[in-house]
Amino acid sequence: MSTSVADNSTQIHKISLDLKELNADELALLQSQTGIQDMDELKRHVFGYRCLTSTIFLRSKFAYQPIYKHVLGLGKTRKDAIFLDIGCALGHDTRKVVADGYPVQNVVASDLQPEFWTLGHELFKSTPETFPVPFIPGNAFDEAFIPDCPPFDNDRHLPSTEKPTRSILTPSKSLAPLQGHVSAIHASALFHLFVESQQRVLARKIASLLSPEPGSVIFGIHNGAATPGEHANRRGESVFWHSVESWKKLWIGGEGEEGVFPHGTVDVDAKLLERKLSSHETNRWFLVWSVKRVE
Repeated sequence: MSTSVADNSTQIHKISLDLKELNADELALLQSQTGIQDMDELKRHVFGYRCLTSTIFLRSKFAYQPIYKHVLGLGKTRKDAIFLDIGCALGHDTRKVVADGYPVQNVVASDLQPEFWTLGHELFKSTPETFPVPFIPGNAFDEAFIPDCPPFDNDRHLPSTEKPTRSILTPSKSLAPLQGHVSAIHASALFHLFVESQQRVLARKIASLLSPEPGSVIFGIHNGAATPGEHANRRGESVFWHSVESWKKLWIGGEGEEGVFPHGTVDVDAKLLERKLSSHETNRWFLVWSVKRVE
């Protein structure tokens, strides 16, 4: 992946990317983050990134999520409420939540590819100093990165460690210090990358990071379907898309199967939303969801 910016008209012509697809809020965020108000200059800046073949990396996923208002409330009312953006890619939503008022000192980002985070700094014209969010790269399936353990709860299984500070997280190579301490976890466009069995493992791993405090929440949006089943991704690999019912069953169980969380400890909200990522694609179904500790 190239991380250089090039004002190249041939490259611009090849990329099917139209900033007109951004809504007013998304465009305003891009302009405020880059400091570029002129649309022609903004197009030249964005189109110079060859990996941006659509506006997907510039679209906010929060606009479709009813739970987002609750998430922002956690940042305002809960002391040191940690927000984790896992699978953050370029960090667009990481920047969005900070721009919307979540305390930057309580925000953490993570992705498998550190190059994405570096590219995000270039795209949004930021630096680790001007946007001081700790970025912790790693593979969520790696036992050293997120050790396997059940979700924490207030009755019998509390975190044995203190809530980590920024000084601890900044040089960290693992999300282990966060287990049981994260108030809000954003996991969009992540689960649909894997087969069903891997998604169950991933759900358990992410659940272990969630604080046992009432109202703590995991939320996101990804590919979904009316009927759960396997699909082929763009590389021809098999992945699994959940329905509303199968997604709820994953988290809270049902029909003799255990869920990630004990029954009655979380509320799961999920719905299918039909939309298109860009004007060049057909409509697709997306699963919009949240898993919130019972209050």
